[in-house]
Amino acid sequence: MARTATDLAGHVIVLKVDTERHPELATRYKVRGIPNFIIFHSGEPVLQQAGAVDHQQMEAWVRSVAPV
Repeated sequence: MARTATDLAGHVIVLKVDTERHPELATRYKVRGIPNFIIFHSGEPVLQQAGAVDHQQMEAWVRSVAPV
């Protein structure tokens, strides 16, 4: 995730949320497993994936939603 954030800096914002400290967000977005990745576009979730994801897969997801 850090590499994706660095590679796409200036094009996307990457956030990490501690769901134990913010359980309302986990409930709101139906997070059932950790790690869980949600890609938002124009403020709305468009892709969600639970489980580990490598850099190339993450970058491909981001580019499929918002070409950078």
